[in-house]
Amino acid sequence: MARHSLFTRRSLLRMAGVGAGAVVLSGCGDDGEDSNGQQTIEWWHIYNTDPGKSTYDELAKEFMAANPNVKINVTPLQNDSFKAKLTTVNQAGNPPDIFHTWGGGVLAQQAQAGLVKDVTEATSSLNLISTALTPYTVNGKAYAFPHDVGMIGFWYNKELFEKAGISEPPATWSAFLEAVRKLKAAGITPLALAGKDEWPGHYYWSYLAMRIAGADALTKAAEEKSFDNPDFVAAGQKLKELVDLNPFQKGFLGASYDTPDGQAAHMGNGKAAMELMGQWAPTVQRSSSSNNQGLGDKLGFFPFPEVEGGKGAITDAFGGGGGYAIGRNAPPAAIDFVKFLLSGEPYRKALDANGLIPAVKGVEDAVKDPNLKLVSEQLNSATGFQLYLDQAYPPALGQQVNASVAKLIAGKSTPEKVTEELTNAAKR
Repeated sequence: MARHSLFTRRSLLRMAGVGAGAVVLSGCGDDGEDSNGQQTIEWWHIYNTDPGKSTYDELAKEFMAANPNVKINVTPLQNDSFKAKLTTVNQAGNPPDIFHTWGGGVLAQQAQAGLVKDVTEATSSLNLISTALTPYTVNGKAYAFPHDVGMIGFWYNKELFEKAGISEPPATWSAFLEAVRKLKAAGITPLALAGKDEWPGHYYWSYLAMRIAGADALTKAAEEKSFDNPDFVAAGQKLKELVDLNPFQKGFLGASYDTPDGQAAHMGNGKAAMELMGQWAPTVQRSSSSNNQGLGDKLGFFPFPEVEGGKGAITDAFGGGGGYAIGRNAPPAAIDFVKFLLSGEPYRKALDANGLIPAVKGVEDAVKDPNLKLVSEQLNSATGFQLYLDQAYPPALGQQVNASVAKLIAGKSTPEKVTEELTNAAKR
């Protein structure tokens, strides 16, 4: 499982609200079409666990049944495997026809390299929420179809909080640390973390940097190619305060996110009290748990706490959405299929199966989970927003954020070293 995607290509058919049985393909060009008019689409996505995986397989079959001249090869991949494989095919100049994207600096590089199509015209027919296109816009042009929106926050086990004597979710960093201490005193693992995967750990440092330095500081640092800011060092120091409490599950440095013994499984099986994760967390907790049920009504959500004296507000959100990008050699049917995925019942099915918040207006009824509704409300009232750093920044810098923070969490680096490494990466 992972985080989000985009798409590109000229729009020859307006499909919003059209059901699969009524799909009529746009006129086909030469891209991806054989002499018999058959179009083959290679679709890579990151929903590699059920029910999301099976739902997307079913939607692909539904579209193909209505469009016999289209064949869709679906490739679900785990987050890190997806990134590695996509990098390889992009270096060869042969991206998939449709692939997941989180936008930001990674998408910008793909657009500049001519690997993805400009979908500005195609997205103009969609009734998108106001900020949905922002992560996928490069120099005023859209290079992906927004699929969902969301934010990172703490998912917690209400029953374990009660057992530890914690009456309400902590709203400040000092209260959060105190909650961690209470959980440990009660013999409960406070936090689940996929230390092996690295990307989940960067959420902690990023949020602390936002809370201490302010919502715009991370964007400014990348633009100025310098993280030489005492507030960023302070973010590392606050994170070290947490790490020094030994809050994570035993063996967390070797744990992945969505494996049977990973971060999501620890939460879903009630073995940890909290995880810092995105809006997809409840779905992955369920699919990773031993009973495929997760925590149910015992699961709650709260925003990352504010840091006393910091310049940022608790209403400043960190996260992003998922979208679909269209590879440069994609056949015309690729855009038709993405618009099908963003229409009516197909869209509702995908949102419900993956526990996602829609980027397109009019399908809010697909969000049934009360915690997801809470996430949606927080996003709608957000006073600031920062895209995941490993996507907002150019790939080399984004990867350095993950690696440097992971070393800090593992006790192999210092807050000062983190900012030094990020500055060096930004200047390369």
